[in-house]
Amino acid sequence: MRIGVLGSGNVGGALGKRWAAAGHSVVFASRQPDSADMAALVAAAGENARAATAAEAVAASDVILLATPWPATKGVVEGVTWEGKVLIDATNPLLPGLKGLEFANQTSGGEQVAAWAKGAKIVKAFNTVGYNVMENPEFGGRRATLLYCGDDSAAKSAVRELVEAAGFVAEDAGPLLQARLLEPFALLWITLAMVEGYGREIAFSLLRR
Repeated sequence: MRIGVLGSGNVGGALGKRWAAAGHSVVFASRQPDSADMAALVAAAGENARAATAAEAVAASDVILLATPWPATKGVVEGVTWEGKVLIDATNPLLPGLKGLEFANQTSGGEQVAAWAKGAKIVKAFNTVGYNVMENPEFGGRRATLLYCGDDSAAKSAVRELVEAAGFVAEDAGPLLQARLLEPFALLWITLAMVEGYGREIAFSLLRR
């Protein structure tokens, strides 16, 4: 699969490296694709990765991961052409100081991204755990659960493949409307890890019987 990564920080770097290692073609986007930092990231990701501008990364990819800081998201999304692309929204619309979410109940960051990314097929995913869990989602022989949601079945099928390629147990949470629940769920993980003393080496698992 051809994957573009918008936002090559901790989350984008972790997932891009895992997908490249799994044999997918990964393009990391940057304002300075020739910078030393991008060269180091590409080298760490291996032969299946390269760096380019955001517009080039989107044009060259079938699936794009959006892993930008929330304040930068609107500008990044509106700066490229999305028609027909699958867009994985891994962002969270966090308020400063972890005081809550910019959107709650009546809409979500995922729905806002869908409004900005005209023509894209949006799937909310990879927003409910930290990048360290993305680097290694195994816990004592069990894999962490990763929830995703979206309105396009083909797009969700592609994202499910990438969730599993990253080492998670993939669980479909329903339509994009469910982003209104996944984003508060993300805030729960963040506050447990960063505020309540649980630490970052935690994840959730969906149990059935």
